[in-house]
Amino acid sequence: MSGEVNGIAHIQLNVINIENCLPFWERFCYFLELKTLMKSDDMVYCKGSRTGLLVRQAPEGKRDQAFDQDRPGLHHICFCARNNEDVDAIHDFVRDKLGGKTVRPPEEGPWVPGYYSILFEDPDGLHVEVNFVPGKGHLKDERAKGK
Repeated sequence: MSGEVNGIAHIQLNVINIENCLPFWERFCYFLELKTLMKSDDMVYCKGSRTGLLVRQAPEGKRDQAFDQDRPGLHHICFCARNNEDVDAIHDFVRDKLGGKTVRPPEEGPWVPGYYSILFEDPDGLHVEVNFVPGKGHLKDERAKGK
């Protein structure tokens, strides 16, 4: 017996600097056509395209360490784009409108043929990737589906 999922209901990111991160993430989500479902001074929850993202102020007393990609826990998050042009448009928006730090500009990667992606940081230094994989991408081989 198995259970099949239909996307990720939400990912929650606890941030150090809500004043910088909340506008960054809300504008980024709007650009991805996610809609704000809940918002307060210390959080925003956006949802759309079978994707949910909750950004919340880290609790008092737990804001003393910046994101470290090599610590246990979250390494990075990756959004799927529909084509290379969307990856490019998202890169331009993050760089030009949000002031996001580009870690790696749009380029083809070695993982599967046609893999195209960008990598950038949010104001707290969280690594965010946006990729496009043509065709069935990683799932073109039945072995990738665990069969």
